[in-house]
Amino acid sequence: MKKGSYHKIASFLRVLSVIYCLLIVFCFPGCKQQETVWQPGLRFPKEKIKIAVLHFTGINQGSYYENAHYGGTLQMQRNTGLTDAQIIRRFNVFDDNPGVVEGVMRDCIAEGANIIIATTFGYMDVCEKLAGEFPSVIFLHAYGYKYNNDNFANYSTRLYQARYLSGIVAGMNTRTDRIGYVAAMGKSNSEVTGGINAFALGVESVNPDARIYVKVTHSWFDPMGEANAANALISSGCDIIAAHCDTSQPQTAAQMAGILGIGNHVDMNAIVPNTVITSVIPNWGIVYTGFVESVIDGTFRGGSYLYGLREGWIDISPVNLGLAVPGTEAAVEASRQRILHEGLNVFGGPLETNDGRTIGEEGKTLSDDVILGGIDWYYRTVIEQ
Repeated sequence: MKKGSYHKIASFLRVLSVIYCLLIVFCFPGCKQQETVWQPGLRFPKEKIKIAVLHFTGINQGSYYENAHYGGTLQMQRNTGLTDAQIIRRFNVFDDNPGVVEGVMRDCIAEGANIIIATTFGYMDVCEKLAGEFPSVIFLHAYGYKYNNDNFANYSTRLYQARYLSGIVAGMNTRTDRIGYVAAMGKSNSEVTGGINAFALGVESVNPDARIYVKVTHSWFDPMGEANAANALISSGCDIIAAHCDTSQPQTAAQMAGILGIGNHVDMNAIVPNTVITSVIPNWGIVYTGFVESVIDGTFRGGSYLYGLREGWIDISPVNLGLAVPGTEAAVEASRQRILHEGLNVFGGPLETNDGRTIGEEGKTLSDDVILGGIDWYYRTVIEQ
């Protein structure tokens, strides 16, 4: 071969090599990024995780629901060893404007977030939309019902188990047999309504004569509305105030009236002392730690996650023995053990509604799908105000 021909061939091969490299970079970018882009079923490096947490309100602004999620993500961060630089927080992302929520989520993804924690119900539809657009970003949505099998999960606690236990506390400690319940949403919201029914069933298990009086605020976060609702229930003769809403106003109203309160989201005995007899507490630290660890070890899958007492996702705070009548703690523990070890299911049928219908069948319990999204009725001992 002539020397000139050799150089021409060598030059030609170098050109082909450059073209090949350019094709790899520009036409197959996923090949270069494979190790840093999350994919279902593959382990993901902990140091590559970046989590965006969206909060409906600010922290320490009266929403103990958001405070509880905030505390849970801090616990997750400690448990997994993630750095502060791996956490993006966005506060006051109100869910009444989906366009704003979507814009915040897109900004977080642009900043490198590959896990989105959406803490409130109103973020659900935006999560669904963006999960389809960004298959390498994981979307975790609290208390929703939409999901896919890849990168979009909803997660709920078996809240009704703890509500049932707190109902036992209320049923044993009421003197008037009138128990007030401040509810953020009406019967169309299964999370709230199911909790009220479970609470009523717990009350009935120890005090069949008691009735639950429900006042709805139609808002997750309405301090004045919650206080007004609680005061109206107190004026009607209720001597214990329970609640499913975001602030401590119902418990504060109970304290001012000299009656007992049952807290929500966090142990409110530390916030409203000398009146809160117990509180319903989800353990978001366990929830978020489990999700992040599953991303790291490659086992995360989209879907619907519902866990309760057995897994440590939900419980009630220790009964305040200085306020409770003797035997309250023992009654709660007996029912806890029945739930954990003896098959006690709160929604075992048949159940009679307050409008005369029968729900469920003998020997069967309501399915998880119904509990999550299909309870639009009140139990027979519940009275709407």
